[in-house]
Amino acid sequence: MSTVTLKVMPTGKTIEVAEGTNLLEALITVEPGLAARQASDKDGSASHVFVQEGRKGLSKTSREENELLDAIVGVGSKSRLAKYITVLGTENVTVELLGEFSGL
Repeated sequence: MSTVTLKVMPTGKTIEVAEGTNLLEALITVEPGLAARQASDKDGSASHVFVQEGRKGLSKTSREENELLDAIVGVGSKSRLAKYITVLGTENVTVELLGEFSGL
């Protein structure tokens, strides 16, 4: 099983992530406060991240994820929902946390 580096912005923290890992679970190891935010998620936006680098190293966007992204304000071309993403282990990934965690 391969591992890749996950870089979390804006903090610049990095961790090694194994192939097949859910991105949200990996992000919670870097920022434990994300777990509480996810638990109180009402509109699906709690796991909204911008994928800055390594997009091809992540699973493809599912129909359910696309539908939720369509309903969220502030979505851009780099937007994904971490709870729907699996790390493929093929390339390093950089994501930017949004909302209350963007100023860490």
